[in-house]
Amino acid sequence: MKESCHVTASLKRTVSPALHTVTLSRNELDELFITAVPHRDGETFSDMFEAAMRVVNDAGATMVGQDVFGLPALEEAETQALHDVFGEPDWPVTWLREGASAGEALTGTQIRAIAGTEVERIHIDGRVVGSVFSDGCARYARLADLRSADSSAPRAQQARETFEMMESAFQAVGMEFSDCVRTWLYLDNILDWYDRFNEVRSAFFRERNVFDGLVPASTGIGGSNAAGSAVIANAIAIQPIDPAAGHIKVFPVPSPLQCPALEYGSSFSRAVEVAFPGHRHLMVSGTAGIEPGGKTACLGDTLGQIDLTMKVVAGILESRKMDWSDVTRAIAYIKDGAEAPLFTRWLADNSLPSLPMVTAENDICRSDLLFEIEVDAIQADGYIDPQG
Repeated sequence: MKESCHVTASLKRTVSPALHTVTLSRNELDELFITAVPHRDGETFSDMFEAAMRVVNDAGATMVGQDVFGLPALEEAETQALHDVFGEPDWPVTWLREGASAGEALTGTQIRAIAGTEVERIHIDGRVVGSVFSDGCARYARLADLRSADSSAPRAQQARETFEMMESAFQAVGMEFSDCVRTWLYLDNILDWYDRFNEVRSAFFRERNVFDGLVPASTGIGGSNAAGSAVIANAIAIQPIDPAAGHIKVFPVPSPLQCPALEYGSSFSRAVEVAFPGHRHLMVSGTAGIEPGGKTACLGDTLGQIDLTMKVVAGILESRKMDWSDVTRAIAYIKDGAEAPLFTRWLADNSLPSLPMVTAENDICRSDLLFEIEVDAIQADGYIDPQG
């Protein structure tokens, strides 16, 4: 594909009971954001995956990365069925098991794929951990399944090694950690060591001078993995092809209804926006029911926390002249899967039943937090000054 900075973009949505696909088109390139969830009794994991893969194949697209949520232990026949769909995936996949109670699994998968440009894979220790592509304006690196090679090492050591692996993967394709705009950190038994994890993250950020530039948006959430690692991570970096031209602007977006997370020791931005010629991409970090002063709100009230959290996210969207109709992907994390119908009811009561969203059961970073959500939103328009 010819390297030229695109200036036109359009969005298309295709929605069915099981699949929600958002296609971002810019000139000859199509980027797909696919969310697939089970929608009928008896539907298997492989049915869900197969439906998503049909969308990718019909678009002539290449997989960039995939996340799978709430995957329980599989029977032998189901494992074989997954193998029949995927073969041996040559794209990065993060597989997450349940991260909270042992109740019935909430599950779904999200896929990012691209058509119209070449995709390069990133390998570390013989594993595929990332994909890189260009759209003429920027180079994009999406990393997944980053984890320490030694799952028996102390948890803080594993966390440090995971950040170092993230940096090494970016450097392998000519990027630096300063290009990172978004991270996801899935911590096994998060409530036992989230404070220690934050100390490790903050120390790494200080050493890399992250606090002098952009602090990435992030989700830090409970979740175990088949490798038995203390933490498994995903990340996105964006590197302008011609930084001096100023085609791309990257900046943190505050939450109108909450204080900065940095004020209570969590090293992430509430949201990050990347403004390209022709479209804007807003990445809202994992957001929970936290008061402006940093304390947990609506103690013991799941529906109250859901309502507050959704208002907080709506406030961030509105601050950037967006709304829920601009959302391209979302993940809702609920501490007790049995309470997921409360969120379904809230969505219906607020006319938001068809978001491109997976709902998963995971512990949140505090024992008294019962709900969290992250969203991405894209608008096909030009740059809007963050100052007004």
